[in-house]
Amino acid sequence: MSSPTGVPDDSYWQRPDPDSPVPGPAPEPSGTAPKPEASYPGPPRPTPPSPHWRPPTISQPPPPRSMPGQDMDALDESEGSARTVTYGVGLVAGAIALILMCLLCARVIF
Repeated sequence: MSSPTGVPDDSYWQRPDPDSPVPGPAPEPSGTAPKPEASYPGPPRPTPPSPHWRPPTISQPPPPRSMPGQDMDALDESEGSARTVTYGVGLVAGAIALILMCLLCARVIF
């Protein structure tokens, strides 16, 4: 909000005098006709929908199929072989890292 033009000081922004009378509501202009009471009856009622407006629905879905059985011995065997491969790869990587560290340290020392 900007101050009105022509007022160079801040008197426009100062608080009103506390002893001044409190302004009341604006007086209604005399000589006008009173407002008629307007009533709103509400929105018009919609027409009811057709009883066949919904698509047909399936009342009962079919039961779920059974899962195939699991061979627990085969699962244990495959997990064991996977563990062996993992440990083998880790040991090879560790051996290579140890050899490289020894080579690098030998070059730095000698």
